[in-house]
Amino acid sequence: EMESKVSEGGLNVTLTIRLLMHGKEVGSIIGKKGETVKKMREESGARINISEGNCPERIVTITGPTDAIFKAFAMIAYKFEEDITNSMSNSTATSKPPVTLRLVVPASQCGSLIGKGGSKIKEIRESTGAQVQVAGDMLPNSTERAVTISGTPDAIIQCVKQICVVMLESPPKGATIPYRPKPASTPVIFAGGQAYAIQGQYAIPHPDQLTKLHQLAMQQTPFTPLGQTTPAFPDPQVGLPSCHNQVALCHCVQRGLEAITIFPCICPGLDASPPASTHELTIPNDLIGCIIGRQGTKINEIRQMSGAQIKIANATEGSSERQITITGTPANISLAQYLINARLTSEVTGMGAL
Repeated sequence: EMESKVSEGGLNVTLTIRLLMHGKEVGSIIGKKGETVKKMREESGARINISEGNCPERIVTITGPTDAIFKAFAMIAYKFEEDITNSMSNSTATSKPPVTLRLVVPASQCGSLIGKGGSKIKEIRESTGAQVQVAGDMLPNSTERAVTISGTPDAIIQCVKQICVVMLESPPKGATIPYRPKPASTPVIFAGGQAYAIQGQYAIPHPDQLTKLHQLAMQQTPFTPLGQTTPAFPDPQVGLPSCHNQVALCHCVQRGLEAITIFPCICPGLDASPPASTHELTIPNDLIGCIIGRQGTKINEIRQMSGAQIKIANATEGSSERQITITGTPANISLAQYLINARLTSEVTGMGAL
């Protein structure tokens, strides 16, 4: 009964549906000077918002009464089919690929969508003719899953209607952490105290803040486990040489995150999996807290950023120091040492967290 009401647009319920799209798909929806998305908003009556940011993926949020949502979905599905048709006119392909949309659905609603023993999702597939796949894993740093729908535009519209019925009948349980796509990151290589962004086959000098961070890293930790020296970098226009026996770090700055993620480069000529080794440090008891952080947040961050295993020994009676054991590749150990030293320095000098 609810399904027929939803299909007829008689159920006056406001819904929000989130779609995950690639940059090219988003460009198609926006159109020249935003004309396409403006037309979709006006003709459907739905609110259509597109997430900001230089990301490979974007979130398109469609909000409105159910009938407005279905109209917006129909316009998007037909636009994508038009794009496929246009691309095929310049191609030798004979079979027409289906239109594909990816919905982002709270994981707590996915069980109802799948149904007992997969009964509900099977029913949706059979009654609409669309293919529906629910991702097994949650999207990164969220409690949402991707639901991929593919088929003809008409099959997709009918499928979305049935998914909306399920979402109305089974609201999300608990708080939902929405998926936010990460900005595209540019790999950066360090040499001769200078940071270079890798663009294609060339190295372009990178903004100052990463160069300064690298210089700080070199002052903090001499990177002795690598047993290497920092070479001068050649003319950027010559292209990139092999990184063999060079100290090379990559930094990925992610907008919205406090931390700067640092990870070793796997470079041509370098062994991709050097043997693991162990390094031990002793830290005064009164400074161990700044390394562990509240509920272990800082030490977990250092483990994640460095890729090293880090164990902190229990306090022993009568000792004013604690032992830290770092295990991993030489590059992992160097990064872990640097990050620990940076935490200690910030505590002592009051510079604030890295």
